[in-house]
Amino acid sequence: MDFDDTPEESLWRTQCAEFLHGHAELRPPVVDWSNSPWARASGEDRHQEHVETCKQWQRLKFESGWAGLTWPAEFGGQGQSSHFNGIFHEEEARFDVATGLFAQSIGMAGPTIIAHGTDDQKQRFLTPMLRGDHVWCQLFSEPGAGSDLAGLRTMGVVDGDEMVVNGQKVWTSNATDAVHGMLLVRTNADVPKHRGITYLLIDMATPGIDIRPLKQMTGRAEFSEVFLDDVRVPMANVVGEVDKGWGPILTTLSNEREGIASNVRAGVSDVTALARRFGVSEDPTIRQDLARLHSIGETIRFLGYRVRTAASRGESPGPESSILKLAASRRLALQGDLVMTIMGAKAMLYDTDAEMNGFWQNYAFLMQWASRIGGGTEQVQRNIVGDNVLGLPREPRLDKGIPFRDIPT
Repeated sequence: MDFDDTPEESLWRTQCAEFLHGHAELRPPVVDWSNSPWARASGEDRHQEHVETCKQWQRLKFESGWAGLTWPAEFGGQGQSSHFNGIFHEEEARFDVATGLFAQSIGMAGPTIIAHGTDDQKQRFLTPMLRGDHVWCQLFSEPGAGSDLAGLRTMGVVDGDEMVVNGQKVWTSNATDAVHGMLLVRTNADVPKHRGITYLLIDMATPGIDIRPLKQMTGRAEFSEVFLDDVRVPMANVVGEVDKGWGPILTTLSNEREGIASNVRAGVSDVTALARRFGVSEDPTIRQDLARLHSIGETIRFLGYRVRTAASRGESPGPESSILKLAASRRLALQGDLVMTIMGAKAMLYDTDAEMNGFWQNYAFLMQWASRIGGGTEQVQRNIVGDNVLGLPREPRLDKGIPFRDIPT
């Protein structure tokens, strides 16, 4: 594993910093999160403001040639290797810019279309996505198919040059803002469950789509349930082949896990500052937990170096994405409990009565579950690590090798 930049990487880092310094402000060591979109429960106005801020920053990067660094030049990218893209994001994280809106589109749909899409799909979808014009959502999870994604039951039936879709999706991020979506459907129930799934790209304005926001325990509705009633999707929107969507799915999931692992808003310095404000920074238990939080953050940083080193050598990262996701879940769990302990009885306050308008209660404590469950639960990630890293025997599966329609429900 390489820790230091090569001369070429050092020059690239300098170029990244020069662009960012010219267009954004450095993030202060300790951030005032009082006006962030995660501060209050009633934050629809802040949400829309956040959406527009994300779009403006993405459009600026696109017009300046700094968007989609790993994407082919014909779609607005630079064709850089992924480790150069990692360096840019390291530098970008130091600046007060908004990027979270495009996790599903640029972070997940884009790489999947580039790897598995047709030339027509690349021409139609990639440039508007990279420019920030179109937000995407991920229509994967269902009420009975979350961690076991291959158990999905939303049906797709081919009808001429269209596929007719009926079913329900749930926990869909950005559904109310999305122009397009990544949709998984069951197209063959006579084969084992992983072999009868088709990956579609869908226009969210298609008739028959009903989006119903889900009010969370934060009081906000960042997720939705989506009902599909005789929704017609052009066959030209199939990614890969009918019944063979599992390959594109794995590409999407790998990018999702890495994105969740790197999605950190508040850091150790912010939590330490909170401890000082509440007068508990000298408490030995609090100090020990702060040290643990720092240690996990460093572990994630060095795992990131492993991924970047592999990319710089032209190697494909192994199961590091699952390890990163699991480490990120541990960090979120510790941080959520720690901030509530620091605030003591005042942690029970909410909204404008609470510290930073309730940012810590909303983001660090209540919202932790969105990332800990999304992209595959901690238990799923442990199974992946056990199977692919440690070589442990796989758990017995009663549904292995039998047709999907014969799986007991």
